[in-house]
Amino acid sequence: MASKIKKKSEEQSTSALENSEVLAEQLSRTEEFIENNKVLVFGITGALFLIVAGFFGWNYYTTSQNDLAQSEMFQAIYYYESDSLDLALNGDGNNLGFVDISSDYSMTDAGNLANFYAGSAYLKQSKFKLAILYLEDFSSSDNLVQARAYSLVGDANMELGDYEQAATYYEKAANYRPNKFFTPQYLIKQGLAYEKLNNNQAAIAVYEIIIEEYWESAEVQDAKKYKARLKGAS
Repeated sequence: MASKIKKKSEEQSTSALENSEVLAEQLSRTEEFIENNKVLVFGITGALFLIVAGFFGWNYYTTSQNDLAQSEMFQAIYYYESDSLDLALNGDGNNLGFVDISSDYSMTDAGNLANFYAGSAYLKQSKFKLAILYLEDFSSSDNLVQARAYSLVGDANMELGDYEQAATYYEKAANYRPNKFFTPQYLIKQGLAYEKLNNNQAAIAVYEIIIEEYWESAEVQDAKKYKARLKGAS
């Protein structure tokens, strides 16, 4: 038994010695490679440093720009909520409006949100094509705001008489994280857009979704009424 333990110990020592020799050889080769390829090694190291520095620098820049944009947004939102839409859109000479914020701070979250406000303001001014332009540039993961933006694009298209596009955007709004509070509103609008297209079957199908899935909503009575009217006309 003692001989076996001694033999095993000798094997481990030999293995450790061999591993040390291999490690030393690898280190020697690495040092030799670095010595023979100094330009390449320093170039790669420098490039990695620039990438890391650039990443943190860009994050700092975008964060500071977003803070500036948010401070500009404060006054623009005040004008928007006061129905001073021209000032909200174009600024007052001291503070930027949504149009400039969306352009000057386009890479920031605040600049993105400025697109939503600008589109909504243009829609209130009946400037439907401009409303669509800004609202389509807006994107959000928010449960409610993105669906609202889709619905507003649908409203603008309805006003322009493009009922097919309107129906498409109302469908997007209804399907974006459905909920019992707003989805029925978007579905009603989608059904009315289909009616404008004389696609009564599609409209009935939408109204039936409200009746069957959102029967507690305020829109269910309108859905029943519209469905009955279309059924009676067919």
